[in-house]
Order: sequence, then C-alpha cells, then structure tokens
Amino acid sequence: MKKNDKFIVTIEDIGINGEGIGKVDGYTLFVKDAIIGDTVEAVITKPKKNYGYAKMLKIMDYSPHRVPAKCPVARQCGGCQIQELSYEAQLAFKAKKVRGNLERIGGFTPEFLDQVMEPICGMDTPFHYRNKAQFPIGTDKEGNVITGFYAGRTHQIIPNMECALGVSVNQEILGIIVDFMNEYHLTAYDEETQRGLVRHVLIRYGFTTKEIMVCLVINEDNLPHSEKLVDKLVQINGMTSITYSINRENTNVIMGKEIRLLWGQSYITDYIGNVKYQISPLSFYQVNPAQTETLYGLALEYAQLTGGETVWDLYCGIGTISLFLAQKAKKVYGVEIVPQAIDDARNNAKINDMENVEFFVGKAEEVLPEYYAEYERQHGKKAYADVIVVDPPRKGCDETLLDTIVKMQPKRIVYVSCDSATLARDLKYLCEKGYELKKVKPVDQFPMTTHVEVVSYLDYKSLESQL
Repeated sequence: MKKNDKFIVTIEDIGINGEGIGKVDGYTLFVKDAIIGDTVEAVITKPKKNYGYAKMLKIMDYSPHRVPAKCPVARQCGGCQIQELSYEAQLAFKAKKVRGNLERIGGFTPEFLDQVMEPICGMDTPFHYRNKAQFPIGTDKEGNVITGFYAGRTHQIIPNMECALGVSVNQEILGIIVDFMNEYHLTAYDEETQRGLVRHVLIRYGFTTKEIMVCLVINEDNLPHSEKLVDKLVQINGMTSITYSINRENTNVIMGKEIRLLWGQSYITDYIGNVKYQISPLSFYQVNPAQTETLYGLALEYAQLTGGETVWDLYCGIGTISLFLAQKAKKVYGVEIVPQAIDDARNNAKINDMENVEFFVGKAEEVLPEYYAEYERQHGKKAYADVIVVDPPRKGCDETLLDTIVKMQPKRIVYVSCDSATLARDLKYLCEKGYELKKVKPVDQFPMTTHVEVVSYLDYKSLESQL
C-alpha cells in the first residue's frame, strides 16, 4: 500500500479519534468522516506497514446509521467525532467497545459477560449537556478576532460560538468578549510568537443553580479596561463569577496557576443529587451533570452501604464521589494529588455539614501503601476498608496500588473508569487476586464523542469459595 492509492472500503468500526475503520485485503484503513456502515471511496494519505490513514473522497453507499450533523462545522471541529452517527448506533458502538476490551484484555468469556454486563445508560437528549467549555481565542487571515474549537489534532481554530454540546448562554458571552476585544483593540494570543493578550475563555454553568462563571486566560498580569467587560457580562442573568487567569508560559496547558477576581465570587455552586459543590476555575468537575448523577448513583448503589462502613475514595478530585458516599457511610477517606482540589473537597464537605470525611493530598499509589504500612507498624495488624472506590485517569491504576487494595481485602471494590481498556487490565489483575466481577455498566457521559465511562464492582471471595 502506498500514498495516493485509492480503494473502496466498508467501514466496520470506529477508532479512538472518531475515524471509520475498514479493511482492504487485510490492510486496516482509518478513514476520517466515515461512519460504521458506510462504503466509501478513499485515498491513502499516510501509509504504514500494517495500517494506513485515508481521506474519504465520496460515499458510495450510505450507512443506515448516518444522520445529518446538528453542528455545521462538526467535521472540521475536533470536539464531536461521531455526530453523524445516530445516537442509537453510538450507544451500540460504545457498549461493544467496552465488551470487546473486557473479552480481549480482561480475558472474560462472552458467557460470563452476558451475566454481569448491564445495558449502557444513554441520554434522552444528547446535546447541550456540557457545563464547561474552554474556547481558544485567535485571529483569522484577515486579522479578525475569532473563537471556537480546535480542529482535530491541531491548534487551528474552527470559528464557532454556537456549540451543539454547550449551553446556549456561551454564544452571548463569547460575543460580548469578542466585541470588547475589538472595541479596545486587545490582541489575541499567538502561539508561534507567544505574543498577544487573550488566550482562552473558560465558561462554567450550574445546571441546577443557573450560576455562570467566566474566566479569561491572559498572557499578561492585568486585563485592560476590565471594568467595561464586567459591565456587559453582569447584565447576563445568572452571572456569578468573573475572573482572569494569568498564563505566560509557552505551554499547551490552558489555565495558569494564579486566578484574580474581577467581579462577584471566585466560584459557582451546583448540585449532584442532594450534594452541593463549590466549583472554582481550576476545579475538576464532571462536565455532564445529568449523567454524573447517574454515574455516582451507580457507584453508591454498587458500594451497598448500610451506614457502618469505612470507605476509601481514590483519585477523589474535589470530593464529588466522596461526598456522595459519605451520605451513607460511617467514614470516607479521599485521596487526590492536586492540593487545590483537596482544599475544594474539604470546603465541599464543610458546606454540606459532612464531618465523616477526611482528605489526603498525594498520589493514590503512594498514600494508600504508606497508610497501610504505617497502620501495620502502629497497630500490629492490617489496615482495613469495607469498600474501596477508584476513579483513576485513563492510564488506570498503578500495580502497587492494586496490590495494596488486595492486601486490605475490602468486601467490595467499585471501579469507575474513563478507559475501558485499562479497566479491563485492572479487573483481570483483581480477579486473579481473589475478587469476583459482579456488575459492569457503561454510562454515556460524552455523547457525540468516542469516549464512554464504565462503573463496575467486585466482591471479595472467601478462601473457601476460591478453593
């Protein structure tokens, strides 16, 4: 196979970046903009030894699952990879992806998965679900200020103020900011020259409280004429927090470490179920509140708490799952590496009057083993937890951490995952160490993208049952 070769290929799967996947004489092709069920003519743009990337020239036979994109720039924008795939087909693809990883990587049999895997939880309305958006600011070829989202795998801004996944107020806020920059001749940041003032705009929205946060990320210590911008933004109903973040680094990291208040308060509040959270510009907070409540509700259900349990919540962020669990547990310990997140977690426990939660700053793979070793030194016996909940990053859990969890022998392990491949790997390890997988349920936290969350739980098997 070589560059510029043309082929007719039928698309059978989707890649992690949303490309359609098909095979020609055993050679795998990744075809941008093609979806499952399409038969397309494509030309190879980047051939590799066993696979290649291709550009779709035309659709020969349309997939029965193909639907018109709601967003006019869906193909160019990197935010929605599979908007032209029907939502029912998206859910089927994601469930199949989770199941496939559990079989291939986890080693679980199809018959076993038939028993433990529950249907994927989708959304009734899979658009306008995001409570957070980060918009890069730039200029077009004519020098006009633009904002939108990056094209896939690039830092080229696709102009778009009306995202199909975001809330409608985003468009009004962005319009005000662009007009403000034009009126006062404020420049957009240029990544190549590292010059220009405004880099990004962060917008957060509380779906329950209707509170709005706006944070401009700038390349200087001050935002000129900021009082004029504030005068415009505060006219929007629900505006609660207006800040700016200073980021003068040559980096792809969006937010700077220093946040300065322009107006209102430095945070907004929102609820997941009955639990109230304060959310600052730097807080990690799940972007889909409706599905987050489902996700955490499942974690709480799988934990099977009766009020007397000791629970560890690893990778706890600002305490979202910890506080959900604390509603029914005797004691919850949360661990998170980001100090500010722990500050937020402690404050969130305080505003909810929850005194049965304690938080530790540090890497989960260091904090829990150190706690386990110190407890044994002091008390001459093993540290114990009734339930351990993990919600790790995409890389999954470190083996040192998994080993400590196994040593503590909790009755149940609840594993919340954003990557079903590393989930499958870790579940295999735990099942080889005396645990039994009881339930797995995918939750579509990110409609129109290839990502899917999974909640699962395992029970500890007694020595007798292992024999």
